[in-house]
Amino acid sequence: MIALLAGINVGGNRKVPMADLRALATKLGYSQVETYIASGNLVFRTTQTPVECEVALEAAIEKKLGFFVDVVVRTAAEWSALAKLDPLAPLSATQGSLAYLLLTKKPHLPTAVKAIRERAAAGERVEERPGALFIHYPKGAGTTKLSPAFLDKAAGSKVTARNWNTVLALEAMAAKHAG
Repeated sequence: MIALLAGINVGGNRKVPMADLRALATKLGYSQVETYIASGNLVFRTTQTPVECEVALEAAIEKKLGFFVDVVVRTAAEWSALAKLDPLAPLSATQGSLAYLLLTKKPHLPTAVKAIRERAAAGERVEERPGALFIHYPKGAGTTKLSPAFLDKAAGSKVTARNWNTVLALEAMAAKHAG
C-alpha cells in the first residue's frame, strides 16, 4: 500500500514526524513500513483494503497528534497503473518536479478538469485519467493560482498531490516490497 497524508509539514503547520508515522503504522499491524521524505508518504504491507487503511491511519494520527489529517491510500498495483497512464509524458520524465499526480479521497467530479483548466495560468496543463488528475506547472507549483482549497472544491473531494519524482520513488519502494 501507498498512503499519502494531505497538507502536513507545510510552513511549519500540522507537523507529523515521519518516525511517529512509521510507529503508528507499525502499531496498526502494518509491516515493511517505510516513509519517503517528510511530506507524508508511507509505504507498507497489509491485508486491509485501502479504505480500511485510510480510516485506521486517520484515527491513529488524530488520537496521537490531536488533529485530523486526510489520508489517501492506493494499492501498489493501482499506483503502478497510474504511473503508466501518465498523460504528461515526456514532460514528467524531464521535469519531474514540475509534473504532479493528484489523487482524491472520493472520485473527483466530472467537471473537475474543466474548472481547473479555466483557472489555470498560461502554460499550466491539466489532464485526467481514470482515478487521477495530472498537472504540469511549468513555472512551479509555488506560483500557481490552483491553490489546494481551490483544487479540493473543483474536485469535490480532498486532493493531495505528489510530484513525478516522488511518484516514481514511491512506485520503486512499493515494488521492492512486492511478493
